[in-house]
Amino acid sequence: MTAPLTVEEDELALLTDLYQLTMTQAYWREGMDDQATFSLFFRRLPAERRFMLACGQQHAAELVSRLRFGKRAIARLAETGRFDNAFLDWLANWRFEGDIWTLPEGTPVFANEPLLEVDAPIAQAQLLESLIMNLVQLETVLASKAIRLVMAARGRPVVDFGLRRMHGVDAAVRGVRAYRTAGLAGTSNVLGGLRHDLPLNGTMAHSYILAHDSEREAFRAFARHMPGTTLLVDTHDTLAGVREVIALLHEEPDLSIGAIRLDSGHLEELARSARQLLDEAGLDDVKIVASSGLDEHAIDALLAADVPIDAFGVGTQLGASADAPVIDLSYKLVEYAGEPRIKHSPGKANLPGRKQVYRHVDAAGRLAGDTIAGRDEQLDGSPLLVRSVTQGQPDPQTMALAESARERVAQTRQRLPESLTRLAPGDGNYPVTLSEALSARR
Repeated sequence: MTAPLTVEEDELALLTDLYQLTMTQAYWREGMDDQATFSLFFRRLPAERRFMLACGQQHAAELVSRLRFGKRAIARLAETGRFDNAFLDWLANWRFEGDIWTLPEGTPVFANEPLLEVDAPIAQAQLLESLIMNLVQLETVLASKAIRLVMAARGRPVVDFGLRRMHGVDAAVRGVRAYRTAGLAGTSNVLGGLRHDLPLNGTMAHSYILAHDSEREAFRAFARHMPGTTLLVDTHDTLAGVREVIALLHEEPDLSIGAIRLDSGHLEELARSARQLLDEAGLDDVKIVASSGLDEHAIDALLAADVPIDAFGVGTQLGASADAPVIDLSYKLVEYAGEPRIKHSPGKANLPGRKQVYRHVDAAGRLAGDTIAGRDEQLDGSPLLVRSVTQGQPDPQTMALAESARERVAQTRQRLPESLTRLAPGDGNYPVTLSEALSARR
């Protein structure tokens, strides 16, 4: 039997670590069903990040509301021999009936701030840990990398070319959702782009050039098939390829060629020379797209040198978030049966109790700092956490924030202090403090 490429919905409840199920069975046996609150957060930023762009938490909250242990899942658990039949019957009727508070998709987030908090009977909340962490980890890591590329590009389009080197098909598709949130202009990933409404972009491979008898004939054929296309000019000699494009357009001025793509060599020198050749030929409307191992630092250096590149394609460095592929996410019990709970392990302490985050701005409207407080506190500033799921049901008004995340991120980028927009590693000097009441409780 051929295994599915991705997890099917009736198997999704099994996408968990074994100890979540064994603990849940233990809670069930002990009759422990008081309300609990679990908080999802990270203790420190990666050295290469000045903030993370929270992404995936509202998607995770909505998915949790549909989570079920179907007949096939129960049968497979029974085969393990680890679980009581009565417990499996309980699981078969399991539904999430609690509340989930989340940051809106695309919110800049800092150490110890909750991306999400779950309020539910402890056995319900415990079962969600592994799935929620997987969903939020991936999308937050990729969105945080993507927004750095957007900032580096200074208004020029950045397109995702990372499908072929991403860690699995699920990551490749879900990654496009994160890229859209962060502000990328397009993707070469057809399924990801269609599913998550990000424009499809692409050029051609070197194999298409090599399959024709000459570079010019390859360009001619492709431009006829795909008006407005971008032509890859570096198969043999980049500047000779540019001259072939110019000659072709002089032969057939009705052909529509939107851009050339540089995918190897010294991009600064080649872009300047290519721009000069195109301009001298009266083709100043033909754009230049650059790719080949780019990241935000390379893009920033090219544009700081005023290199005439109009758009960028980024693959491996984006799809793997190579410089910061993981964040130290934690999902910790912070309240049970009405009492705050705290873990005291060295270097792994958490903030107790249900929480809210208040964001402050300066006179110019720029982000100026955050205060982490108890959820029942009322402080100056804007509260960030919103209730996305109430008694197991997604809140349509709150969930609509996920649909407008791309526009909200674009606005937020303009409000980031300069210390947070720097691409070099270092402290963003963004103040995150505890309220007096939360500090005293801790």
